[in-house]
Amino acid sequence: MTLERADAGADEVIRVQDLTMAFGSFVIQRGLSFTVRRGEIFIVMGASGSGKSTLLRHMIGLQRPAQGEVLYGATSLWRANPAKRERLLRRTGVLFQSGALWSSMTLAENVSLPLGEFTRLNTREIREIASLKLALVGLAGFEDYYPSEISGGMQKRAGLARAMALDPEILFFDEPSAGLDPISAKLLDDLILSLRDSLGATVIVVTHELASIFEIGDNSIFLDPEMKTMTASGAPKRLLAESDDPALLNFLTRGNAAGRQRAAGGATRLA
Repeated sequence: MTLERADAGADEVIRVQDLTMAFGSFVIQRGLSFTVRRGEIFIVMGASGSGKSTLLRHMIGLQRPAQGEVLYGATSLWRANPAKRERLLRRTGVLFQSGALWSSMTLAENVSLPLGEFTRLNTREIREIASLKLALVGLAGFEDYYPSEISGGMQKRAGLARAMALDPEILFFDEPSAGLDPISAKLLDDLILSLRDSLGATVIVVTHELASIFEIGDNSIFLDPEMKTMTASGAPKRLLAESDDPALLNFLTRGNAAGRQRAAGGATRLA
């Protein structure tokens, strides 16, 4: 099941085409093909060990595919020369699962790192932008705090501020709610929605958290670790309502007795 739009070609931001991910002869996932469109929040979902974070690494240039393509617009990420690949990836920002902040640097210094490396701004201008990015994620006044002095949820938001430092068109999130309490996770989901709406960014989120999947996902793919491929694509709520895939339904109805009964019925129909 796939969401279609009449202007799909015009708003295509990233296209993954016949992608196979492997470590040597061990295949993680094969035959992945999907499109991420401008301005949407795209969810990569699946159980632990299904290859979600590995797919993200392929999409941000950290791991080369065993087969297939990752296209930014019409340009192949992995066929581009190193200089062109760097230019493509400068359009992106990444929030890693742990936040990946430098513990010896203040929040402002962490956010300033990409600005100092990739721009010609002076120290005062960099500090002003760092303060602005921290304010956008609700951390105004925390510029001189160290990561150890703030909560886990605040660390995630600081990591997001750093990912936004260069005003990227595309934001990647690797398990953004991992390790957060439900209230902090909900606040982060609200922030992701707000940033998408206010900045017009395209957002790709790797997650297995159901609350986030249904709250923020416009479109999604499901990676099945047993089949070693994607077995569904589309809006999460639509997939839940219409899919007959037992593995997908079990994933989307964890903790929901009625949902599990429906998933069992789907398995019976497919037998």
